[in-house]
Amino acid sequence: MSHEKDDAAGPSPAAAAKPAAPYAPMGGLRADECSDLLGLVSGVSRPLEDAVADFLARVPPERRLRFGSAVSFVLEDKMMLRPAERLIAFVILLQGYSSQLENPFVPLLINAACDETSEKAEQAFLQLLLISANGDNNKEILKQSAEDYMKGSNYASQVLLPRDQLEKHYSCVAVQPQPYSSSFRAATVRSAVPDPDVSQSFGDSLEVSPAKPNRDNVVSSLLQQTSLKGLAPQWIRPPPPRLEILEGELQWLNLDNSHELLWDGSMCADTSRGATIRDLVGRACKGPLAPPQQEQIVLDLAKDWKLVYHCGLTPQKLPDLVEHNPLIAVEVLSKLINSPDMDAYFDILVHMEMSLHSMEVINRLTNAVVLPPGFIHDYISNCIRTCEDIKDKYMQNRLVRLVCVFLQSLIRNKIINVQDLFLEVQAFCIVFSRIREAAALFRLLKSLE
Repeated sequence: MSHEKDDAAGPSPAAAAKPAAPYAPMGGLRADECSDLLGLVSGVSRPLEDAVADFLARVPPERRLRFGSAVSFVLEDKMMLRPAERLIAFVILLQGYSSQLENPFVPLLINAACDETSEKAEQAFLQLLLISANGDNNKEILKQSAEDYMKGSNYASQVLLPRDQLEKHYSCVAVQPQPYSSSFRAATVRSAVPDPDVSQSFGDSLEVSPAKPNRDNVVSSLLQQTSLKGLAPQWIRPPPPRLEILEGELQWLNLDNSHELLWDGSMCADTSRGATIRDLVGRACKGPLAPPQQEQIVLDLAKDWKLVYHCGLTPQKLPDLVEHNPLIAVEVLSKLINSPDMDAYFDILVHMEMSLHSMEVINRLTNAVVLPPGFIHDYISNCIRTCEDIKDKYMQNRLVRLVCVFLQSLIRNKIINVQDLFLEVQAFCIVFSRIREAAALFRLLKSLE
């Protein structure tokens, strides 16, 4: 972040009370989300209901619409997924949004169910899934795996329903042709164009293609670097021609001005501003500060919170500050919460080595400011993975106790929605149920069901 940021560029104290911006970027999918997508659809041998449960556990609610748009993007081209993988993707689009009043992907599912160019097994599966979406028969379907369904032959005798009956079943208005459509939208070109010289079929739906790793890399690159809405033509708006100058009308003269302005950047610059706090923060990154020095930083930031932009703290120095002086880290981060560079500090906090001080910083931050839900969930997932991967039993037990106490504090203070991480935290408690704190956390989860 820049240390010479102007005072007007920083957020006001009133703005510090506003909720923080979402932690997730607004572009395409992140790299870990692309891996989750490809991992979900590749499980063709496990029950479909497990894929839906994984989707709900891995993807937070605020990212599910963008995740579903990415799934619909890879379904448009039959070369991106194998037939059995496509069945899993369709189930995720339908079941992953079953709790909503209107599923935005129902029109896409109906179009795919009536697509005569698709395989008969895919059409029959989709129609069976759409008709029994809320019935007991739907549960029986989801207990099967995509592989088992493709191996079966029951779909061969299934009678396919016409489009109007499927739309009537869902009272679907969105699939009807719109009375007005933009010419620019009609001329949009998809980001992924199929090669006419390459077969658009994977052949046997159950065989593993030798090009699958390369295909996964291509799909992941498309989801991260291209627009899911396609490439629309540019709206060219040429400037209008000038009006002719009438006789007797004054004419505007554009004089040639070749003068150059020479600025003295050092004039009126306060070079001493922030020197004291910058020196103290630099020492805080190298070792523990004395109590009077910590109080000096807190007092200076309380008098002028904009000094945080001159303290010299960068994301790379944050882990050292957290380990040596966690209270100073909390004070500085709470003032930087609305900074445009805050996402870089969140990434460092998520990926740094888990410790008592790092959890103390996160716990204090949750009580001081509003943190993005995605950041808190990523940090909890990293803590759980760290506890599972550590080999030293003594250190593992100690870290598990710390994580359990940390999670109980977040749940009791209603900092997190436990339903978003219920499956992951419950599995963590079961694995370490021999530890008293893990058993207490498991009982707390059960009481919230």
